[in-house]
Amino acid sequence: MQTFEFQSPRSSLVGPGASARLGELAKGLGCRSVLIVTDAGVEKAGLLKAAQDGLRTAGIAYAVYNGVQADPAEAVVLDAVAAATAIKADGVIGLGGGSSLDVAKLVALLAKGQEKLADIYGVGNAKGPRLPLLLAPTTAGTGSEVTAISIVTTGEGEKKGVVSPVLVPDWAVLDADLTLGLPAHVTAATGIDAMVHAIEAFTSKRLKNPVSDCLAREALSLLSKNIHEVCRNGSNREARQNMLLGAMLAGMAFANAPVAGVHALAYPVGARFHVPHGLSNSLVLPAVLRFNSHAASEQYAQLADIIIPGVKGTTEEKSQLLVTRLAALPVELGLQTRLGDVGITKDDLAMLAEDAMKQTRLLINNPREIAYEHALAIYEEVL
Repeated sequence: MQTFEFQSPRSSLVGPGASARLGELAKGLGCRSVLIVTDAGVEKAGLLKAAQDGLRTAGIAYAVYNGVQADPAEAVVLDAVAAATAIKADGVIGLGGGSSLDVAKLVALLAKGQEKLADIYGVGNAKGPRLPLLLAPTTAGTGSEVTAISIVTTGEGEKKGVVSPVLVPDWAVLDADLTLGLPAHVTAATGIDAMVHAIEAFTSKRLKNPVSDCLAREALSLLSKNIHEVCRNGSNREARQNMLLGAMLAGMAFANAPVAGVHALAYPVGARFHVPHGLSNSLVLPAVLRFNSHAASEQYAQLADIIIPGVKGTTEEKSQLLVTRLAALPVELGLQTRLGDVGITKDDLAMLAEDAMKQTRLLINNPREIAYEHALAIYEEVL
């Protein structure tokens, strides 16, 4: 019998228009002054309006910190903490993409003033307490709204994670209306990111469990059935809501059965060349799947049954068909598929492989061991 732990948010609210209830939910947590953590693009697009109206109706004062950037640096986190301290925030709302949600988690923790960012990198070093925390994603991808991890860019080409149950929010709020204006290429990349979360959770070498498996399978079903539609017709609210739900379920899966080789090799691409996280994952996904295919053939075959209805063949044949199908997906969705497409040259590959080897937190979860020479060969395959 397997013994395992499983962590998830205390509560979730799912449905179009749900962000209008953020004020009500924050009030229920005892908040009187809230910092909204977001980025300038989300604010300019008017996506904060429903949340702001709800906060005013609930009688909660608020300020907006819109300085989050992709792959947020330590300075961004500390600036946001200062903004929370300035208004004496007793609650934090993260509303935006994965970067905004990651920053919001750390603001809720660090604004209490009992811990320092430099001391909490790694697994289990952040102890809390934290401020009440509500997270509402504007992309269906990262799953950050339900995970116990926040990623920070700590220097040139390096990312570190803060991993602790204290980062899991009080509320995850999934509102399809926040994603309706998302461009097709962003929708595609973030959707593939979520699919990677489900795949890597299902095949994780460590901490995989029956609950994470159920979530990963349902997530992959929702995502694979809706990703083409949301890229063709971004105004389809039902498909958008299904993508958000799939991304959240995938997030819950990998929060407990951690991701592996795809993310380990994608992180240096994002950190060094400022490639969006979802696209970084998409670029290396087919090659990593091929590398893992024999070691994870039984699990890949099970996933093939989900995303290729009616698929036939042996376990090994189904595994290879899964790899082929997922290699074709970025092409169908119009995404870049080669590292050279994002400005990476052959001279950069050794550096990327060296950086990937630093991602030990992720590499230990991969179904097959990835050494430096393997990482280099994978990068060469997708150059």
